[in-house]
Amino acid sequence: MTLANAVGTGVADDKAVYTYMPEIIRFFTGEDAILKNVPTWRCREADALKEVLEKLPELVVKEVGGSGGYGMLVGPTSTKAEIEAFRAKLIADPDDFIAQPTLSLSTAPTLNGGALSPRHVDLRPFVLSSPAGVRVAPGGLTRVALKEGSLVVNSSQGGGTKDTWVLDN
Repeated sequence: MTLANAVGTGVADDKAVYTYMPEIIRFFTGEDAILKNVPTWRCREADALKEVLEKLPELVVKEVGGSGGYGMLVGPTSTKAEIEAFRAKLIADPDDFIAQPTLSLSTAPTLNGGALSPRHVDLRPFVLSSPAGVRVAPGGLTRVALKEGSLVVNSSQGGGTKDTWVLDN
């Protein structure tokens, strides 16, 4: 057995690689992806950078090699000064960034201080590949933004995890 991308290693987490996934899937399978990618701009491309700079207050901009919610801009929750500082970073080194629309993440009831309140969540599924085929494991890692209103679910930014229940498989 060979484990090519152990949980947490981030080998396949390069955000620029994500932008090529539809083409990668088409190349290897001859088919279009079943699920569509979130629209993503590669800031190293001049037209994309121009569009990102025009829409910066509306977008989420991430460092290509970043992780843990660090080095990113969430335009709608940022100050004008933060947006302008990030604009300068983008202009100086556009190769290091991708941008996406700000998504409305699902919420789940979360116990905070003895009371239930909605918090944003995301689900990371686990996909296993072997000579026998590809299998999506039931469940996955549900990450939760514990800070009210936050869209950042990373544990390094104050996020947590929730149980993931699979009711039918």
